[in-house]
Amino acid sequence: MTSVARPHGSMRFRGRTYMAFALTPEPPVAEWLAQIDEWIRNSAGFFVGRPVVLDLAAVSLSSAGVAHLVSELEARDIRIMGIEGADPAALGPGLPPVLKGGRTINASDLAAAPAPTATEAKEENSLLLDVPVRSGQSVVFPSGDVTVLGSIASGAEVVAGGSVHVYGTLRGRAMAGCNGNRSARILCRKLEAELLAIDGYYRAADDISAALRGRPAQAWLANAALSVAEIE
Repeated sequence: MTSVARPHGSMRFRGRTYMAFALTPEPPVAEWLAQIDEWIRNSAGFFVGRPVVLDLAAVSLSSAGVAHLVSELEARDIRIMGIEGADPAALGPGLPPVLKGGRTINASDLAAAPAPTATEAKEENSLLLDVPVRSGQSVVFPSGDVTVLGSIASGAEVVAGGSVHVYGTLRGRAMAGCNGNRSARILCRKLEAELLAIDGYYRAADDISAALRGRPAQAWLANAALSVAEIE
């Protein structure tokens, strides 16, 4: 019996780019994990299903220490896709790969993951949503400002590289300045937010004055603290 070699088509490789969140532990790591726990309590499910990179540049951990930290994060439903800021030779087997060449997203980068069913109008550095952001939906736009003409429902979130403008009621989570823009702001016509955050500084509902509930308000960073006040 003679076997005849058949021509094969060429194997195709394609590159894809995804936005990943970078977590940078700081010593003492136990206190840093406690901050992660507080964030998860205030923003349940935020990391679920999202690619996360662990940047170890600020800590000095043994291979066993890195493995323990990765397992602690996995127990919190945070899946680490790669590690930065570590010597590959110092890491043991079974850990995520060491990544190189990553860079912080700049406002000029274009990447948007709008909420399903939302009708959007894009400009160079802004995203306009002319329908409400409903519970369970997530809008991530690291390129600039996000404007919502309707409301953001409880259980929904908007993440922007610039500012977040909400012409309706803000009941869910609004996170501005996600790429390090400390001058970003959050503005809404009616404040009932579950969580507000700018460049990683945040306030949960319990930390927002009751006098601001249901009022037009804005949030901004001042002296490494998130301030919230009524818009008069």
